[in-house]
Amino acid sequence: MTLPHPPVSPAGADRTFQVDLRGLVDLLSHHLYSSPRVYLRELLQNAVDALTARHSLEPGVPADAFGIRLYADGSVVRVEDDGVGLTEADVHTFLATIGRSSKRAEQIADQRADFIGQFGIGLLSCFLVADEIHVVSRSARTPDAPAVEWRGRGDGSYSVRTLPATARPRPGTTVTLTPRADTDEWTRPDQVHALAQHFGSLLRHPVTFDDGRGGGVPVNPEPAPWARTYPTPGARSRALAAYGEEVFGFAPLDTIDLDLPAVGLKGIACILPEAVPAGRRHGHRVHVKGMLLSEQAEEILPEWAFFVRCVLDAESLRPTASRESLYEDDTLAAVRDAFADRLRAWIARTAASDPDLLGRFLQAHHLAVKSLAVHDDEILRMLLPWLPFETTDGHATLDEFARTHRTVLVTSSVEEFRQVAAIAAAAGLGVVNGGYTYDRELVHRLPEIRPEVSVADLDPATLTAHLDPVDRETELAASAYLALARDALAVFDCDVALRTFQPASAPALLLDSREARHERTRSQLAREQQGGVWGDILGHLRQDAPRAQLILNQLNPLVRTAVTIDEPELARTSAEALYGQAALLSRRPLRPAESSLINRSFLDLLAHALRKDS
Repeated sequence: MTLPHPPVSPAGADRTFQVDLRGLVDLLSHHLYSSPRVYLRELLQNAVDALTARHSLEPGVPADAFGIRLYADGSVVRVEDDGVGLTEADVHTFLATIGRSSKRAEQIADQRADFIGQFGIGLLSCFLVADEIHVVSRSARTPDAPAVEWRGRGDGSYSVRTLPATARPRPGTTVTLTPRADTDEWTRPDQVHALAQHFGSLLRHPVTFDDGRGGGVPVNPEPAPWARTYPTPGARSRALAAYGEEVFGFAPLDTIDLDLPAVGLKGIACILPEAVPAGRRHGHRVHVKGMLLSEQAEEILPEWAFFVRCVLDAESLRPTASRESLYEDDTLAAVRDAFADRLRAWIARTAASDPDLLGRFLQAHHLAVKSLAVHDDEILRMLLPWLPFETTDGHATLDEFARTHRTVLVTSSVEEFRQVAAIAAAAGLGVVNGGYTYDRELVHRLPEIRPEVSVADLDPATLTAHLDPVDRETELAASAYLALARDALAVFDCDVALRTFQPASAPALLLDSREARHERTRSQLAREQQGGVWGDILGHLRQDAPRAQLILNQLNPLVRTAVTIDEPELARTSAEALYGQAALLSRRPLRPAESSLINRSFLDLLAHALRKDS
């Protein structure tokens, strides 16, 4: 606490830090604790730790013989426990010294794992809602010691006095707060009850709440759902699913038992019934020794496991100073690895025993499984054939697709797949969209699972080779038009060819690979750097790089009419219009020059039609 008049020390002597309590409380409220509501959690935690010490002192007493009683009637908030209590010396040593734990130093060294709190600043959180903390305590360690009263005030002052035995006939501690008027949101009776259930629903000691109207309502009447006894496995499964729905607000596809005895951890993982955005991580509900630590503990699971939400209770995980998140250490890393193994085992078990559940799971969470399969050979071998992909046969699993197509072609982008999908399907080619995250890498690993299947990247030359050439006579008849079209589209570094392909309703196909677009960028730079060695180098690269291709479909009536046009300007305009239409069908972003070309060619064709009619 703050000393109003620090003693004068000799020159060069060590001095003691003076603490501004109001400044410290302000620091806690703005930077350590997420909300003033944590005051009740800290009071419950202190009570639980006191009960833990009492049971250690009297191990033969039944666990439910000692408990915690909460009282709130709108004017006061009171927390009473039957714990180990404090002597007057303990009060001076611990309650009046900021930063020192209220547990004895030797106890902490020997029994640190038995307590929730380890930082000795929890009681200060009460100053977030009250200007005075009133503590009455009697020690179970020293039964003959009188009860002691401690009053701490927000200005940094405190007082201590002993009380007659009648003031506290049994060992334990009572903490009473008189809330400030501006903290009613956190201290009214219904809110105190709700906070007690929120933080203490899984506490192992009995906790009751009284709102001043008589009687005590149990806060935690039942043990954690995974610790209860059920008549059948099915009843247990339904109970865990119902608990998951109560906690998270959704009916899980399935629940997974989480049981790690080495760290005293138990809980459940609930499989989300719907997909979540890629990379979005849900927080998990983590209790430490029954006390709720955090509802947003992202670090408990690996990043790829965003298809589950967990609720668990642990003995050995270390909370941070705020007790609202977990300390990143070797134990937490080991727990995360163990949970990853449990999730993999669940996927393997489901794949082997419940195809219907597996199908519903993959339909919702295929992206998460794909991200796992990239780095996990076991999951890859197990699930790759069953994962859905976008293909020229529609959305299908690789197993279904490989039955029809022994050679599987995969695009490098969504854009390229959309350019070629309809034409490739009509040509009987099996093409998979490899533009989505993980898809191209996974498809290329299909031969590891299905050795009879080959996989190759799709490039424009592969597709063009599957398009039927026109006869020589037709090619010669269209040569003049093709020359004008190539000249008109030279600004886009686009070649023009005449082929026949299905569907006949498609007048043209634009094959515009990334390499071709990179070439156009280099070409533009070369034009800006005309002359010199740099211009020569870029010009050479321009000649060697692939170009875009506009493939005209001789089966299409519009194309058959266009190639007979003998008026040069009209021929050029029609070629520009066909290019623009093919670019739109590719569904890739248009460059400004292409948008301008589409508008200009449409208006020119419209003007030509109007002149012809007049």
